[in-house]
Amino acid sequence: MRKYLIAVSVAAVCLLPALAAGTAKHPEPVDFSFKGPFGTYDRNQLKRGYQVYKEACSACHSLKLVAFRNLADPGGPEFTEAEAKALAAAVEVPTLDEYGDPATRTATLADHFPMPFANELAAKAANNGAVPPDLSLIAKGREGGADYVHALIGLGYAAIPDEHTVVPDGTYYNPYMAGGIIAMPQPISDDQVDYVEEGIPQTVDQYGKDVAAFLMWAAEPKMEARKQLGMGVIIFLSFLSVLLYLSYRRVWRNVDH
Repeated sequence: MRKYLIAVSVAAVCLLPALAAGTAKHPEPVDFSFKGPFGTYDRNQLKRGYQVYKEACSACHSLKLVAFRNLADPGGPEFTEAEAKALAAAVEVPTLDEYGDPATRTATLADHFPMPFANELAAKAANNGAVPPDLSLIAKGREGGADYVHALIGLGYAAIPDEHTVVPDGTYYNPYMAGGIIAMPQPISDDQVDYVEEGIPQTVDQYGKDVAAFLMWAAEPKMEARKQLGMGVIIFLSFLSVLLYLSYRRVWRNVDH
């Protein structure tokens, strides 16, 4: 037993550096409008977030679970149908011609956002062997959600590298990534995306917040409807509980118990 305990202790000590290397800084909370039981998406922020995704992220990252028609759905960015059609018409999607050869065509509302690369091998070749992840569910699939997305993009690249962290060639320091190392270079810089809406800062921090909100909607497009339904259920159950209590009192009013 003693030898076993010593072996376990030695293994634990040896694993500590590896565990430390795999940790990531916890993202700072952001006061997003959609947080809380009564939270809703900021439509203007979702539109700005789409613009950031389109101009800074779509060249590498796919959004394959989102269709152009979703941009006009209630509860989302709520572009008009004409605006959504125009956004789709600006994109080419793969298809086959009359001879069965690969070709492209103008996207329609029924099309999903196209993949930026033809296949995984092409993605690796263009990104130093790393495959950029699809962003459809990134805001739900990462601990911290939208806060994580904002921190990674809006704050992480400005952080000072830890003195104990070795940054290999072709990678970058970002404390919000496990181990502090990320293969993606800084995707956006100040004033890169020109917002039409006046009064909105065109900074990396703001871009990070806007695209994080957009990706949260992409991951949970029916969030507002879910919250409304949940609140209705709570009100109904509360009313039912009162009725049941009053019925109980009436049925047993003449019985000692």
